[in-house]
Amino acid sequence: MPNSPLVSVIIPFLNEEDFLSEAIESVLAQKYTHWELILVDDGSTDTSTAIAKEYAKKSGNKIHYTEHDTHSNKGLSASRNQGIRHSRGELIAFLDADDAWLPDKLLNQVAIFYKYPDVSMVAEASLYWFSWRIPDKKDIPVTIGAPQNRAYRPMELLHYLYPLKKGAAPCPSGLIVSRQAINRCGGFEESFAREYQLYEDQAFLLKIYLKESVYISSLCHNWYRQRAGSIVQKVKSDGHYDKVRMYFLEWMENYLNKERITNQDVHKLLRAALLPYRKPNTFYITVYLPVKVKGVIKKGLKKILPSCLL
Repeated sequence: MPNSPLVSVIIPFLNEEDFLSEAIESVLAQKYTHWELILVDDGSTDTSTAIAKEYAKKSGNKIHYTEHDTHSNKGLSASRNQGIRHSRGELIAFLDADDAWLPDKLLNQVAIFYKYPDVSMVAEASLYWFSWRIPDKKDIPVTIGAPQNRAYRPMELLHYLYPLKKGAAPCPSGLIVSRQAINRCGGFEESFAREYQLYEDQAFLLKIYLKESVYISSLCHNWYRQRAGSIVQKVKSDGHYDKVRMYFLEWMENYLNKERITNQDVHKLLRAALLPYRKPNTFYITVYLPVKVKGVIKKGLKKILPSCLL
């Protein structure tokens, strides 16, 4: 490859002694070798701290360990920002401590940056990884919910992807972003801590979607481990999903105003997302009820008409 930029890989971790080594080994196995790995300890109390320090000690300056002051726990966003501050790469890739990469991951994504020099972020599909725990259960590849293998201009992806539309959003372990784009958007939002970590990646992605060009790839080189106790499961089981989603939408509203983003299509998407929270009766009458009635009618027609007429 004519241009071989340094890629800084950032793995934040908190008590991930069961999975951290596997994540690190998947970086060591990369065919693209011009990388550095930043291991960010978010206040671990298990043996993952020792695991990370041992890898850093033996790496020959390829792997670096860092932690917050007083070994404190500050959350994923603060830990990703800590890793960015300690990194040197032109490109930044993120890997969650319980996920893993296939060996071609960095090689393919760097090649896309070389082919599309105006792109600021590359996002790929993810394999939802169930078989690590249940060998007979099928792993599911999930593509990003927008037309594949093309670049998108700023704001375009907001019309396809969660959390404003229904298309599947990229997973952090499937991303690689230019340092310049991260600097322009101000990094991750550290206010998304505790249960609000559910949306910490979405807040970062929103800032990228608004201002940067993004390439969506159909390739899949990352395994997204599915397991009990994830932040998604906890927030939903505790009944806090609507509270967390509302927090994100109000943050987005403030962010658009602060950045003086006046695009009416974007504001329309936000108003639609806020409608069930701010005007639940209007939402029920204008959105929920018509969809419900349409579903009942369609179900009734299926019973009385031949399938060829539907």
